[in-house]
Amino acid sequence: MNTENVKIVELNAKNWYDCCELEVSTEQKEYIEPNAISIAQSKFEHTLKPYVIYFEEKVVGFLMYNSIPEELDGYWVYRIMVDKEYQGKGIGKEATRLMMKEMAKLPNAKKIVVGYHPENLGAHSLYSSLGFMDQGDRFGKEMAVIKHIND
Repeated sequence: MNTENVKIVELNAKNWYDCCELEVSTEQKEYIEPNAISIAQSKFEHTLKPYVIYFEEKVVGFLMYNSIPEELDGYWVYRIMVDKEYQGKGIGKEATRLMMKEMAKLPNAKKIVVGYHPENLGAHSLYSSLGFMDQGDRFGKEMAVIKHIND
């Protein structure tokens, strides 16, 4: 699959509903909130930046990050999901790379942090392949991994 056809676009009136209809695989549902909840959260927490992932002009995923630094002095990724029909094709990895480029433009951006459940093997594989490192940070049931932007 050609990941050059992957792009991220800010959530808007034309793509939000398609994004709400996306689903992760059954085994992933316990690790991630539905997109509708994340979209609602972004309307009340105005520092959150929601994006829709497109592949060949079709809505296939959702991601969201915070535009202000939080714990561990980093900018946090809040959501990354790819619809179950499009997983395993490199789309999530390419969309994450594109998101990281956007996050690197934030003021004093030095670190990107993402938290996920340790049993979520798909998330672990994605983040480790992009250079995120586990430094032992834990927040409740989630582990936090860090990517230094200049790495």
